[in-house]
Order: sequence, then structure tokens, then C-alpha cells
Amino acid sequence: MNRSHIQYLCARYCPVKIKKVSVLNDPIYGFIPIETDLIQKVVDHPIFQRLRRISQMGLSNLVYPGAHHNRFEHALGALFLMQKAVGVLRKKGVSISPAEREAMQLAMLLHDLGHGPFSHAMEHFLLADKSHEQLSVILMEQLNSAFDGRLDLALSIFQNNYSRKFMHQLICGQVDLDRMDYLKRDSFYTGVTEGNINGERIIAMMNVVDDQLVFEEKGCYSLEKFLLARRLMYWQVYLHKTSLAAELLLVKCLERARQIYQTQPQETVISKPLHYFLSLAQPPATWDQKALDYFIRLDDTDILQALKNWQEHTDPLLRWLSRAIIQRQLPKIKLADQPFTATDIRKKQKQLSASVFSPEEIETLVFKGSIANQAYHIENTPIRLLTKSKKLMPLHEHPAFGMIRNYSAKQQAHYLCYPRGKHST
Repeated sequence: MNRSHIQYLCARYCPVKIKKVSVLNDPIYGFIPIETDLIQKVVDHPIFQRLRRISQMGLSNLVYPGAHHNRFEHALGALFLMQKAVGVLRKKGVSISPAEREAMQLAMLLHDLGHGPFSHAMEHFLLADKSHEQLSVILMEQLNSAFDGRLDLALSIFQNNYSRKFMHQLICGQVDLDRMDYLKRDSFYTGVTEGNINGERIIAMMNVVDDQLVFEEKGCYSLEKFLLARRLMYWQVYLHKTSLAAELLLVKCLERARQIYQTQPQETVISKPLHYFLSLAQPPATWDQKALDYFIRLDDTDILQALKNWQEHTDPLLRWLSRAIIQRQLPKIKLADQPFTATDIRKKQKQLSASVFSPEEIETLVFKGSIANQAYHIENTPIRLLTKSKKLMPLHEHPAFGMIRNYSAKQQAHYLCYPRGKHST
């Protein structure tokens, strides 16, 4: 039977044209279908395609060599989990219209649009008092305009303005699909098995009561594993002291470059988008179209190329910082339960006094700070269990969770960062 004969039979007996569904192959979940034409067009749009060039885990690949995955992969994984969650809820009698299903997928797909190069590492440098979620809304509005308002419902769900609150809770909550994907995905690419949660089990336990997301009681131990995985992944991966040192250095490097580009013309070749942000004395106070256009064009490759060029810069501090990152000659970082004192700072600064750096530069190279980890926020909207008797109960009040407050306790560590070994330029 040749192709023309097959086409004839399809036309004869299947008069309704069936739209081709695109399928993407993901190493975590397998095949991910793109269910509607609008979702496909959004995926193909340059604003979303930019996420291919935004690292999911910042500079964590300097510690975990396999951690080279990007925000594009994560967004598609979260989209897949939303498809699964909608399917589970509809089977349990939760009414979700085709328009709502599409909008929930779009909101999930676009939740990380506002991330800049190396994700969280440069957030404060680029956005100042804004969060990447706020910039995501601005970029979603840009896409909505490009698609003639077809993302209105997705925007409403993402901003928690839609009446059916469980839809937003699936995107942003204490047990949301965003976290489910990044824990499993980051665990896969780093090889840290502590983050390998049972997302399918958690999704299977989802339900909706009074338009609020709840979890069936028999899923309580999967939820506990989720909270434990989140706590362990933060200490072992996301807040690993070496990748923390690298990301702190990256910010200081860009801050130094900004100071230099403010005061003197530069011969070093860098990209136009990066030049725009370095030419500003501080991050944009208002995101006009010019700032947005340059942000959309800015990604990891702009920063890496600049760092490579700055290794030969005439400024000794910028040169040292760039080489430290590119050549992985990272500073020492010490962690402690108590804050480091001014005496600790002066002691390390004194060790650098005979180097080529000025006192001001030495203050840049020796610094302290703190990091915190809190897996569960009882004071926020708590995780709610639906008991066998159809009563609702906060997770931390369930008899099986006498230790739940350990997950809700805020753990804090203090760090002191300083160059190690010889400090030649």
C-alpha cells in the first residue's frame, strides 16, 4: 500500500483533519506532548527559546560536572507534570475546561521567563528590588500582546487573580510542580540521589476541595520525603559552598566591571546587551521596552565571553576575578554556625596586604555573609491533607509528623570568603 493510497483512505474515512501533536523527548519523563497550537507557538517564540541558554543551576557545574541542564528543559518538565496533574484531577471529578487546561500549561511553561544569566546567581545584579517572578509577568505580558491576548487566562492564573486558586497553587506553592521537577531533574544531572522524589505518587494524591489544592492522607509519607529532599538538596547542592563561592565571585566581577564601564571607555569586546546593563549605574528602575529588549537578548554566553576577555583586562581586580571563575581557581569559603567577626575579616585582609591589590580591592576579595534553608513554612498557606473521613488537616498537625517542625525550622549558616594560596595576577 503506497502513501497516496493511505492518504486517500484517511480523506475518505477520516474527514475531520487531526492536528499533528509535537512530541519532545525528555531524559526524565520520556515523551512530552505539546497539546495545542498556541502552546507550540509559545515554545517556538524567541522569548521562550532564550531559556535554552540560561543555566538551570548557575555555576553548580563547577562542583557537579553533569549539571549543564537549562531552564528550557525544566520548563518543559514542569509542563509535563501539569499535564499529569490536570489528568489526575479531572479523573477525580474536578471540572477543568479545555481553555483552563491550556492556560494552566502555559502559566507553568512560562513561570521562569524572568531568569537572567546563570539563573539566581545574577538576579540581584540585574533586577535589584524586583524578583524574577515579577519580570516573568512583564515578559508574559509581552507574549500576550504578541498573541493578541490569548494568554490572558494564563496570566490571571500565574498572578493568582483567577478564582480557582488551586490552579495557581500547582504553579507556586509549598508542594508545587515547579519544585517537583527541579528536585528530580537536578538530582538526575548532579547525581545527588537525595533529591529523587516520587513525583508521580504526590500528583496521584492531589485533589481539590473548595478550589484549594489538597493531598489525600495516604500520601503523607511521600510529602515528608519531598520536604526532606528539598532540605538536603539545598545544603548539598544549591548552597554547596564551592558553587556559592563561584556565584558570589561572579556578582563581584560584574559589579567591578560596572564600576569600570562607568568611568572609562573600554576596548574589551563584549556583547551589546551586556554593555547596556554595565553602562547603567544600577539596574533599571522601570523596565521600558529598551531594557526588556536587551534583557531578552542577554544570556549565559554573553557573560562567559566577557569573563574570557576580561582575563587579560588592565584592571588587576577584574582580571583576577575573571580568571578565578574561568580557570576554577576559586576562593576559600569557610562555614560556621556563628557570624564571623570583624577580627576574622582583618586577619584575612592582612594576609593580602603585601599583594598587588589596593586596600579597597582587598575589601572586595575578603567578605562575609550568611545563607539560610527552610523546607516548609508553617506560617504560609500550609500543606493540607484530606483525611479518610473527608476532613482537612494541616500537614504539620498530622499524628505521623511529630518531627515536622524540624522541616519548618529555619537553618542558617555563616560564611567567610577569601582568596587562597598565592595571589598573582
